Amino acid sequence: MKDKSYYLVSLGCAKNTVDSVSMATLLEEAGYIQVDKPNQAGIMIVNTCGFINSARQESILELRGLAARKKSGQLLIAAGCMTQRYRELVVDQVPGIDGLIGTRRWMDILELVSDLRQRTPTPRYHLPEAATVGRDEHNVLRAAIQGSSAYLKIADGCRRPCAFCAIPLIKGTLVSRPSETIVADAQALEEMDVKELILIAQDTTNYGHDLGLRDGLPTLLDQILQNTSIPWIRVMYAYPGYVTDRLIETMAGNPRILPYLDMPLQHAHPDTLKRMRRPANMDWVYKTVEKMRIAIPQLALRSTFIVGYPGETDAEFQTLLDFLREIKLDRAGAFTFSFEQGTASEPLGDPIPAEIKEERYKQFMLIQETISLAKNQTLIGKTLDVLVEGQDKGVSFGRSYRDAPEIDGYVVINDKAPVGQIVPVLIGGAMPHDLNGTLAADNP
Repeated sequence: MKDKSYYLVSLGCAKNTVDSVSMATLLEEAGYIQVDKPNQAGIMIVNTCGFINSARQESILELRGLAARKKSGQLLIAAGCMTQRYRELVVDQVPGIDGLIGTRRWMDILELVSDLRQRTPTPRYHLPEAATVGRDEHNVLRAAIQGSSAYLKIADGCRRPCAFCAIPLIKGTLVSRPSETIVADAQALEEMDVKELILIAQDTTNYGHDLGLRDGLPTLLDQILQNTSIPWIRVMYAYPGYVTDRLIETMAGNPRILPYLDMPLQHAHPDTLKRMRRPANMDWVYKTVEKMRIAIPQLALRSTFIVGYPGETDAEFQTLLDFLREIKLDRAGAFTFSFEQGTASEPLGDPIPAEIKEERYKQFMLIQETISLAKNQTLIGKTLDVLVEGQDKGVSFGRSYRDAPEIDGYVVINDKAPVGQIVPVLIGGAMPHDLNGTLAADNP
């Protein structure tokens, strides 16, 4: 074990992964070395997730495991979302934690470590939390690279009023990063040979609102296109009602912007959506989806939904299923409602029994699997560009424009293909989530 070594576990979403990478960058710039085993580290860090109860339990178990094995001289630091909102709970349930740092001050990791090492005995400690969610004062690359893809955070926090969501309580309101720093990060990622740039935020369509920008996302996309040549640019987490005509035109007019959009709709019944404090104009959804499909014929649409939300009647749930059959999304996921204290939905309680939630989830997913399979079968005989991510025993696998990493499916290639490259693949078979094929004859 060395004082200048660290072990870092990142839990939760890609946005959390970006924060973890940023902390690691600061540590390594200060001379720290990352190690693979906690018993080799002078500092152990868990970047926690606090979004729902199951994620909090995972975070507590990870921290407890490290605390139980902690040696004399080691520091255990809890970072991230759960620490931000439930700091007292973390300290109470995990004896042995030395330091706490929340989502808004990850950039103070070095200051925290220095302070902890100067104190004897080491106290549990939490840095003051200023609202600096998107500040770039350390000039750290705000991205997480996975293979030939990179998640690039363009904003953090959220100003939306969704009743079920604790993100504003954890991360605060929207804070957008200046476009010049985002473009600089994109250029740096291009130099690292990144082939796919994935723009992420709690709500990408709200980018720049706090900076006084209108249609900030398409403006940012134009700047990235003008200043880089990264072949694939993917947009995640678009908010319903804010997919503007200009955004559609920007996506339709630039082949480097993948014809893929993740737009979490959460439900399809107006009354449920109103209780969720979500946009409830389903006419807008139908018209916008039709407009996008006309402008971008190859468009792959993904969405997520909540089943079992408080007050969801059988009729409201049936409306959701009918919508699913009618709109025919390429990808869709569902979550059973998770009760969160402190959110606007708290007064509604959690009245729908778990077994009913689970049954509704199964019905939803069965219908969507049928739709996804039919969508995939239409691709048989067509050639798709695939970003190759791995190889095993003569078979390769990767993702097409239709597949976001760790969310959607894979394309299995029955040939050896160069990892990290985009290759044309002739699709020969389809499953509900995945495709398979062979390298196209015109493959270079």
